[in-house]
Amino acid sequence: VGVAMRELPAFPFPADHALQPSPLLARARDGRAPIRVRLPYGATAWLVTRYEDARHVLGSPAFGRDPERAGIPEADIARTTPVEITVRTLLSTDPPDHTRLRRFVFRAFTPRRVEGLRAGAERVADRLVDAMVAAGPPADLFETFGLTLPIEVICDLLGVPAADRARFTAWTDALLSTTGKTAEQAAASIDAMNGYLAEQAGRRTRHPTDDLIGALVRERVEGDRLSPAEMVNLLRALLAAGHETTASQIPNFVYLLLRDGGYRRLADEPGLVPTAVEELLRYVPLITQGSLTRFVLEEVELGGVTLRRGDQVLVELAAANRDGTVFPDPEVLEIARGDNPHLAFGFGPHRCLGAALARMELQVALSTLTRRLPGLRLAVPSDEVPWDDDRFVRRPRRLPVTW
Repeated sequence: VGVAMRELPAFPFPADHALQPSPLLARARDGRAPIRVRLPYGATAWLVTRYEDARHVLGSPAFGRDPERAGIPEADIARTTPVEITVRTLLSTDPPDHTRLRRFVFRAFTPRRVEGLRAGAERVADRLVDAMVAAGPPADLFETFGLTLPIEVICDLLGVPAADRARFTAWTDALLSTTGKTAEQAAASIDAMNGYLAEQAGRRTRHPTDDLIGALVRERVEGDRLSPAEMVNLLRALLAAGHETTASQIPNFVYLLLRDGGYRRLADEPGLVPTAVEELLRYVPLITQGSLTRFVLEEVELGGVTLRRGDQVLVELAAANRDGTVFPDPEVLEIARGDNPHLAFGFGPHRCLGAALARMELQVALSTLTRRLPGLRLAVPSDEVPWDDDRFVRRPRRLPVTW
């Protein structure tokens, strides 16, 4: 078995550039059937690359996120990270339990509630640009703007004190590292974050608040429908996912816009920002390992291949989002692209709960930067921008800019 496993292609596939999907993904998609791959940790998995197949896996009850339902031990989950970062969170449950947990936080992320946060996000973005301008060029856009904007917004939503916010960046870095941290370091970060959030929840039990942590505490105390462990795990997933992906996408987006000329166009045509955000969401291969692993719960045929209970499946969103049967000229970044049914936020019951929040923050980021700094440009040649290569999500290590 060991020899057979070594003969399988290793995943993630190597790419020539961090923001350009590996050509092996297109080759796999053109084969029109899932292929078997081996991952750095855990077991082997089927890799799904076609748009139609991706939507089926993400939306069908034949595929789940709870490994126990498929009889898979936690250590055997196919993954690129030393530990499975979503175990015992909202992201690792299936309906009906997933539906119950999701309901507790859905109200915080409705489009109307998120739109109410836009003015505050715009104030944060303007303040960050003010600080950049005051310090003068060059600047690291990732550190001074991209990282700070989403963490301030999500921490305001949850009610995390400003003085504690830097700690979450370090904890999340350890959780999402694919090679730079050990399993013990990642587990220690989970424990530290859990302890901190439990402490914050305890304070709200004694002194109620109107933030999201306070709202979840009320659900637990008054409704007795949310266990203390469930509440802490929910908060940890929201806090990590609520800032990490957007903090990575802001510099990813700006890099591509500056490299390919779209930034100047947005400065001249600000009404294109929402459309540009959708196209960049489609175009950027954010996750390094496809989507979160799905587990086959009942025998099913997919792309002419029979998948059996206990098999594991990775949906490669970057490949699905460049499927030419759905997106004309899929390799072209067209910021005025019209119909754009991309899968950047997933699909089905696990579709990203914070999609509206992420869209709003990305729109605010691009609108503010192009309005305040229309002459922004890279401070180094585009091929000299350094990239993090040991993370669950793709992003530059630094994004040097000037104006």
